[in-house]
Amino acid sequence: MTLDRTRQRLALLLIGLPMLLAAVYFTLLSRDRYVSTAVLTVRHTGQDRPALGGLSTLLSGTAGASLEDTRYLREYLHSLGLLQALDRRLKIRSHFESARSDVLMRLETGTSQEELLDYWRQRVQVSLDETSGLLTLRVQGFDPAFAQQVNQALLAESEAFINDISRRIANEQLAFSRTELTRAGDLLAQTQQSLIEFQARHQMLDPLAETQATGARASELRSRASRLEAELHAKQAFLNDDAPDIVTLKAELSAVRQQIGHETSSATLGATSGKSNAQRTLNKLAVEFHGLKTQVTLAESAYKSALASVEATRIESSRKLKSLVVIEPPTHPEMAEFPRRLYDLATLLMACLIVFATVQLALATVQEHRD
Repeated sequence: MTLDRTRQRLALLLIGLPMLLAAVYFTLLSRDRYVSTAVLTVRHTGQDRPALGGLSTLLSGTAGASLEDTRYLREYLHSLGLLQALDRRLKIRSHFESARSDVLMRLETGTSQEELLDYWRQRVQVSLDETSGLLTLRVQGFDPAFAQQVNQALLAESEAFINDISRRIANEQLAFSRTELTRAGDLLAQTQQSLIEFQARHQMLDPLAETQATGARASELRSRASRLEAELHAKQAFLNDDAPDIVTLKAELSAVRQQIGHETSSATLGATSGKSNAQRTLNKLAVEFHGLKTQVTLAESAYKSALASVEATRIESSRKLKSLVVIEPPTHPEMAEFPRRLYDLATLLMACLIVFATVQLALATVQEHRD
C-alpha cells in the first residue's frame, strides 16, 4: 500500500500537476499568436541574364540574386536601429506588452532596449536559403492585422535599405569617374600648355613640317645644281672659261651650292652658331616637338575616355542597380499558428512520463538496496 501511495503521489506531482498547470495556461492565460509570411530576394538589374529567363532562373539563384546583399539585408532586419524606427511608427513595445495574461510570451513592462531586441528577434524570424538566395520573413503578432502591418513595414524598410546601398555605390563610382575626368583634363591642359610654350620659345609652329620643307628645298636645290653642272660641262667643251655664259653658270652654281649648305646647316647644325646652348638643331627640335605632340594626343585620348566613363556612370547611376523582388507579399493570417496547444501538451506529457519513470526506477533501486 505504501508503495502504491508513493507511486500515486509521484504521478500526481510529476504528471498530474504539470499537465494541470499547462492546461490552465493554454486554456485561460495564453494568447494566440499569428504569423505573417513574406518571401523576397535581392537582384541586380544591370547584370547579364541567363538564357533560361523567367521565374525558374530566379528561383535557381542564377538570375542575379545577390547573396551577399541578401545576407546584409538579413542582418539589417534584426538590427536595433530598424527596431527603434518601427517602434516609433507602429508601437512594437506596446503591442507585445499588451498580452498581460500570457505570462510566458508577453514582453515585460520597462525592459531595456537590449531585452526588447532579443524579444524582437524571437518574434521576427528571418531565414535565408543559400542555394536560391530567397529570404523568408515570418513575423509574429497577437493580432493578425498587426503581424501583416509589421511585415509590410519591414519590406518597405528593406526596399529603402537596398536603394540606399545602390545609391551609395553609384555615387562612389560617379565620384571616382569625375575625379579621373578632372585629372585627365588637368593633364591635357598641362601638355597643351607645354606644346604652346615650345612653339613660342622656338618661334616655330611645327618643326616637323619645317624639317620636311627644308629637306624638300635641299633636294630641289641639289637637282638644280646637278643640272647646272651638266650644262657647265657641256659649254666648257667649246667655250673659254672667261666666256659670259661660263661665268654666269659658275656664279649660279656657286650660289646654289651655298644655298644647299645653308639649308643643310639649318637642319643639322642649327640656324646660327655661337649663340646660347638653349638653341637646338632643327632635327632635335622636331624630335622634341613630336614627343610633346604625342603626349597631347595621349592626354586627349585619356580625357575622351574619362568623359565617356563619366557619362556611362551617370546613366547607370540613374537606374536602380539593385532591386528588392517580393516573391510572396506579406500574408494576412486567419488562423493562429502559436501556441500549438495539442503538440505542446503531448510533448509535456512525454517529458513528464520520462521523468516519472526515471524517478520511480531510482526509488525502486534504493528500496531494493535497503531490503
